[in-house]
Amino acid sequence: MPSPFPGMDPYLEGPTWMNFHTQLCAEIARQLIPKLRPRYVALLYERFVTEIPEELAITTASLSPDVSVIEKVPWASRATGQGTLTAPLHLTTVVPESVLHVSVEIRDRAEHRLVTSIELLSPTNKRGDGYEEYRIKRNRVLITAAHLLEIDLLRQGRRVPMRETLPKAPYFIFLSRSETRPVTDVWPIQFDQSLPVVPVPLLPGDADAQLDLQLALSNVYDLCAYDLLIDYSRPPQHPVPPKAAAWVKKCLLAAGLRKGSEEE
Repeated sequence: MPSPFPGMDPYLEGPTWMNFHTQLCAEIARQLIPKLRPRYVALLYERFVTEIPEELAITTASLSPDVSVIEKVPWASRATGQGTLTAPLHLTTVVPESVLHVSVEIRDRAEHRLVTSIELLSPTNKRGDGYEEYRIKRNRVLITAAHLLEIDLLRQGRRVPMRETLPKAPYFIFLSRSETRPVTDVWPIQFDQSLPVVPVPLLPGDADAQLDLQLALSNVYDLCAYDLLIDYSRPPQHPVPPKAAAWVKKCLLAAGLRKGSEEE
């Protein structure tokens, strides 16, 4: 079943995101490979980023034990046969998580040098230590002769650093060509807009390859059956503005994924 939305699906920004992220990167590479050969190859590049989950931040309120903890482990510590003490509480600590990040690298076949890096941003790229890690990675690309294409289909988190103020839009695409830096091509994308066909720059003398992002998203959505994985009967995990929420409901009603009597 095709996506109920003409562009980005706001419901993908949720539990299915990391699976979608990996699948979309693979689809981007598959779409580009026939357009790049025989001089270039498109490869998936994997790296792990360590993230401390923000939703588990320790607060004063979190130190108050709940009733079940008190019932199971009395406040008064008791001695065991070995003379040790039983802890009065069992609470959850914050454990760093290792998150897999996938990106697409275009390299020339002769020397295997990086020509263009394509980054599909994830939540860990846009918050906390992960944001700083990503800034360091992108800076390494920006001081080289490689091009950088950044695809930001997430409404939450921080945008890539720009000197000028970005327009109001839920989604963005940024293209930094090595020969025109620091000037960056920017595509703001609204909720009701299809994702654009964007140029993928190569080495001097070669024409840009064309990447149809909407086609890539549609293929992934259909092949991975996200219509069966996503619960469209409820609002998206990250709320959309009221005007956009009405449009979202209209799209879902038209696709038969939402009943008219249900409330947002």
